Amino acid sequence: MTQTHIQEHIDLIARHEQEFLAQRTHTERLGDSIASLVGSLPFVCVNLFGSLAWILWNLAPRLYRFDPPPFSLLGTILALEAILTASFILMRQARVGRRAEERDHLMLQVLLLSEKEITAALSLNRQIAKQLGLDRAANNQEVRELSQHTSIEDVAQTIKETLPTAE
Repeated sequence: MTQTHIQEHIDLIARHEQEFLAQRTHTERLGDSIASLVGSLPFVCVNLFGSLAWILWNLAPRLYRFDPPPFSLLGTILALEAILTASFILMRQARVGRRAEERDHLMLQVLLLSEKEITAALSLNRQIAKQLGLDRAANNQEVRELSQHTSIEDVAQTIKETLPTAE
C-alpha cells in the first residue's frame, strides 16, 4: 500500500470525525467543554484549594464563620457539583458510546464486504490453478474451505454458544 493510499484513508477517517464533531448541537458542545474542564487536573486543584481555603477560613478564630464545622454548606455545594459533574460526564460518555457503536457497525460492514471479496478471489484463484493444471494447489483442503461462503449467522450462533455468560 502506497503512502498516498494510506494518507487518503487517514484523511477520510479524520473527515468523518470532523463531521461528527461539527454535527454536535450547541448544548452538546457546551456539555463536552464542561466535561473536559471537570476532567482536568487544574479543575481538581482548584477544587482542592477552594475546599481547603473554605475549611481554613471557617476554622480561623478571628474571622467570620459563614459555614462553621461540620461545613454543611460546603458539603451541599460539593454534592451539587458532584451531581452536575457526573451528569455532564455521563452525557458525553453516552454520545461517545453512540459514536463507537456507529464505528463498530461500519467496521462490521467493511469486514463482511472484505470476507465476500476474499472468498470470491480465492474461488477465482482456485479456478485459475485448475486451468493451469495445479490440481494439488486448487484442491488444497484449507484453500477449498476458505473459498466457500461463510455464514455469518452460523458464526454468530457458534460464538454465542461458546462464550461463557455472565451470571
